[in-house]
Amino acid sequence: MSAFVDDAGGARSPALPLTGERTIPGLAEENYWFRRHEVVYRRLADRCAGRDVLEAGCGEGYGADLIADVANRVIGLDYDEATVAHVRARYPRVDIRHGNLAELPLEDASVDVVVNFQVIEHLWDQAQFVAECARVLRPGGTFLVSTPNRITFSPGRDTPLNPFHTRELNAAELTELLEAAGFTVESMLGVFHGAGLAELDARHGGSIIDAQVARAVAEAPWPEQLLADVAAVRTDDFDLTPANFRNIDDSLDLVAIAVRP
Repeated sequence: MSAFVDDAGGARSPALPLTGERTIPGLAEENYWFRRHEVVYRRLADRCAGRDVLEAGCGEGYGADLIADVANRVIGLDYDEATVAHVRARYPRVDIRHGNLAELPLEDASVDVVVNFQVIEHLWDQAQFVAECARVLRPGGTFLVSTPNRITFSPGRDTPLNPFHTRELNAAELTELLEAAGFTVESMLGVFHGAGLAELDARHGGSIIDAQVARAVAEAPWPEQLLADVAAVRTDDFDLTPANFRNIDDSLDLVAIAVRP
């Protein structure tokens, strides 16, 4: 499946194919997931202000470009050559590079922030990747990580529901992974549905997520109301809440802010 999306000047430019492995902007059917990812970029962008930033696993590139609004510079890294070519053509403010996240192609202590949103669950050697992030960060640097909460994303399962995921984590497991690499976890937050999305959950049989998954599994046309509701979701429909204010195990996604000593 391919699509076209508007760039800043209103032109139509080709988007990457929607494979299920990455989220892309500009598709009505994908909008819920795009906004659920985008909210973390927007809420944590200030952590990148004036900094040298690496986005490890930048995907389509929209997040790296958003960070470029405030950062000193943004390096994007992805393993997929077609993705790298897409980011280079579409987001010229991003210094895009091709490479393996298990061996980051950066010098020691070369960046202030490493961003890794909705990627770590795709990696086979998560500990090696986290150690590499510690290596490339300067002392006092920040590691920003988001990932689906295993408890709510693949409930009651030993293996992930998403075939592109290798290992999903709960909050305790993510904390353990970061601390084992020497990071101090400054805070753990969760992504939750806000009031508007709670209303949509009720409208669509208790879960707008399950309603979307059912369409995808059945490869069936989307009901008009479901498509309209999904297309209307915005970042403000999600809450990003610290673990001390709400049960982190009930969150949709986990967001960790960790610091390299």
